[in-house]
Amino acid sequence: MSKARSFSIYLLKEGYIETNTLKDDHTLVDNFDGSNLPNNTKLFILDNNPQPPWWKSYFGIDANLNQVLKGAIIFLPVGGRMFAITFGHVYHNLKETSYEYDFGLRVTLNCVDPEKLKSTDILEPSGAKRQRTQLPVDSDLTYFDFDRDSTILKSLTGKVKDEHKKLFKHATGASNIRISSDITPHGLPELCTKLLDLYNEDSYKTAFPGIQNISPVRDPDVISALNKKLLVAVHEKSDDLSLAVPEIINYQDGLWATFSGVGSGLIYDDVYMDRYFEYLHDHEVALNDIDVNALRKHSLALTDEEGNPCGQKHSIFKCLVFDTTLDTENKTYHLSDGNWYLVDTDYVSKLTTYLDPLCADTTLDIFDHENEGDYNQLVSDASVTLICLDKKNIAPNGQKQVEPCDIFELHDGTAILHHIKISTLSAQLSHLFNQGVNSVKLLRGTPESMEKMKILVKTEAPEDNKDDYIAPFENDSLKIVFGIITHKEKANKSQNLPLFSRISLMRCMKELKMMGIEAEYCFIEDQSPKNTGKKKKRKLHKKNSDKATKVQAS
Repeated sequence: MSKARSFSIYLLKEGYIETNTLKDDHTLVDNFDGSNLPNNTKLFILDNNPQPPWWKSYFGIDANLNQVLKGAIIFLPVGGRMFAITFGHVYHNLKETSYEYDFGLRVTLNCVDPEKLKSTDILEPSGAKRQRTQLPVDSDLTYFDFDRDSTILKSLTGKVKDEHKKLFKHATGASNIRISSDITPHGLPELCTKLLDLYNEDSYKTAFPGIQNISPVRDPDVISALNKKLLVAVHEKSDDLSLAVPEIINYQDGLWATFSGVGSGLIYDDVYMDRYFEYLHDHEVALNDIDVNALRKHSLALTDEEGNPCGQKHSIFKCLVFDTTLDTENKTYHLSDGNWYLVDTDYVSKLTTYLDPLCADTTLDIFDHENEGDYNQLVSDASVTLICLDKKNIAPNGQKQVEPCDIFELHDGTAILHHIKISTLSAQLSHLFNQGVNSVKLLRGTPESMEKMKILVKTEAPEDNKDDYIAPFENDSLKIVFGIITHKEKANKSQNLPLFSRISLMRCMKELKMMGIEAEYCFIEDQSPKNTGKKKKRKLHKKNSDKATKVQAS
């Protein structure tokens, strides 16, 4: 019996072959041949020279220690399409635009047994949240914490259906498909033919109903129109744009990042859209000169605090998160991981129908302050019914701090807990909405937290009627209000929020309703000056100097 071997297979987009698929700066060698190569294939090999590992000099080791990295890519034409099969860590030599990004996942959805899944990677675009879930036993999708309405399935692993087991028994699908098979080299065309057939099927819609309420956009004309909308947003520094690292990060290693593409960049201790704009400003790049090619050329790279690379570089285009619509149609599109997604129109309408009636006028003053903390304190100081609880803690002793709310308000015997956030960025709002739900859960379910809350309120309440401020907690009369500080028109209601923030808000509102908690959201008028894009002071690691460190763009 032949030994099963691992294969990582990509399907190239139409028009792509070996000559226009590899990055311009690739170091692969193409003058190799092999006696067992399938007909018409092209072979490229990574043949690096041996190098000592970094820890050899770090520990002063005298021994002759070297390590070497080898890899290969074969390009195999099948059925009028071209496949790239990679071995070792060479996939990053493929241009991000060269392959079908949904190939591996779609094939896997069509070939796996829906009752025998092992692992999922999901993306929650509202906060660019990534999560991997693995189970020790075969399970269906309901056990993987996958919300069809608010998350995108990025990768899936499972056992294949019986009719496919002659070729491979397990599959992991993302942009590529990873399989183990005992297929011979000359059997690879047959394998890729089967994979191409599976890619063109849509049987997954029956096996996994509703899994693509969020579906990829594949029409080149629509993608071109969406990219034009994106460029307008970049040129105008739209508040609807955000930047996120498109991979699961090991935060225990520290998060440091830099930009490249038009020169050396500064090391930052976090990732924000304004820092990319700052990078362009520092290198005297006019925003109006930025096009899609520039967004693909410019990169965000993870580094250590000294600027040494410690992760894959990603194009700015792949890091952008953006929601938009097209002028010619009433459809909502979302950009994430360099790909455009269409969100089911009926579902978007359902969001509007549910959320718009919950939008109310705010009882708080306008915002014209330096920051959110100043606003919470000064607004509370100006009213006898308001108490600032920003940065206060109701978590049980020994647990991570949990704020009860930003501003407490007593109104007609009800304790109104205001949760305040500046901006309408998805990641910020997702945190805001979850904070409101989590604080109520803590107050309801943890007596120690409720007692802490009473002490906080009673301490700040007027001397003559402290009991009135405590009564709502005794009577369980609570109300949650999410206050969003923005320059946007409040009349737009839920349309002011990014798509996945609306999804997150609806989920949280439903959860509060199930708990018997009245809840609403409102928009607080922002009369502070808009961000002009000027250079901001950067927060640095305490080990660094007070100036950001220059790193050479690689």
